[in-house]
Amino acid sequence: MTESFDGDWLDLREPFDAAARDAGLALRLSQALPARPRILDLGAGTGALLRWLGHFVGRAQAWTLVDADAALIERAFDTIAERAQAAGWGATFPGRRTLLVHSPRGAWRVEGLVADLREAPGNLPLQAVDAVVNTALCDLVSQDWIERMAEACAARRLPFYAALNVTGRERFGPPHRDDALVARGFARDQARDKGFGGIALGAKAPAAIAEAFEAQGYEVLRAASDWVVPRSAPRMALELAEGHARAAQGWERRFEGRIAQWMVDRTMQARDLRLTARVGHADLLCLPRG
Repeated sequence: MTESFDGDWLDLREPFDAAARDAGLALRLSQALPARPRILDLGAGTGALLRWLGHFVGRAQAWTLVDADAALIERAFDTIAERAQAAGWGATFPGRRTLLVHSPRGAWRVEGLVADLREAPGNLPLQAVDAVVNTALCDLVSQDWIERMAEACAARRLPFYAALNVTGRERFGPPHRDDALVARGFARDQARDKGFGGIALGAKAPAAIAEAFEAQGYEVLRAASDWVVPRSAPRMALELAEGHARAAQGWERRFEGRIAQWMVDRTMQARDLRLTARVGHADLLCLPRG
């Protein structure tokens, strides 16, 4: 079974994702796409990448949101329509599985596809799209999965954009004596099998993506995209701390008490608006040469 994510968590992280992604790479992708691009979003969740990247594309576009969770795709449609209407744009449903967002610079056509990404790319409509994109997916997958995806994209000369891949650099503030212990356990958890046919890439994802696509003749562009969580965002900071602590406790069982105390201390800091976090990420854009 692959990793699954709660819609409320995806909503909470959306503004931090948007602030972190590199705008320069988004513009380069837009320039590489045809006049009315068709974009395949893997592990689309609630549609946050569409809501951010669509503005950089800035013209009529068609999206297929791919996720294994049908409820998340349904939530994505609702959220996209609500945000569009809040911005003064029209949103209509010409079919049960199709949403049209009527932006001032052209319509955004949105469709959903329920698919198990463990079977990708064989179960994806790569013949009908102009680019493959994703957020926070590639650090979950295996080396073999990335290599298969690179080969499939190269066969059709498709750009591949992967945002927010973890780099293994996490820092909470203020410093705590057990930060290194928690970080070690968290890193071990990131490398377990997440259901994609092998050990998850974790912090090795950026290098693995670059190597796989360069081997297929692609130009690979990379930019930092760290999450920066200030004291004024205690809920996000605390969610990150809790996630790190839970993951670490599964691998550092001899030190469960110390990790639990680390979490108590971090909870008090969040309550007092003193907890900060920075989580290292990298965005990659892989473009076919020529």
